[in-house]
Amino acid sequence: MKNVTITVDEKVARWVRVSAAEHDLSVSRYVGEMLKSRMQSELGYDRAMKSFLGREARALKTNGSYPSREEIHDRSVLR
Repeated sequence: MKNVTITVDEKVARWVRVSAAEHDLSVSRYVGEMLKSRMQSELGYDRAMKSFLGREARALKTNGSYPSREEIHDRSVLR
C-alpha cells in the first residue's frame, strides 16, 4: 500500500470522518475503498464500451425497408 496526502475543505473533512466512523473504518481506509470502487466502475465502463464498439457493424436497412421500432428495440437480437 502507498501513503498519499490529500487536501480537502473543512466540510469535506468533517463529512468523511463521520461517514468513515459510520462504516467503522478509518478515514484512510474509507477514502481508499471509495477510490477503489470508482476505479472499478470506470474500468467496467471502459470494458463495456470497448466490447460494444468492437462489434461488427450491421446494416440497418434490410429487404429494402427499415425495421420497425419494435424490431429495433428487441433486446434478444442484440445479445
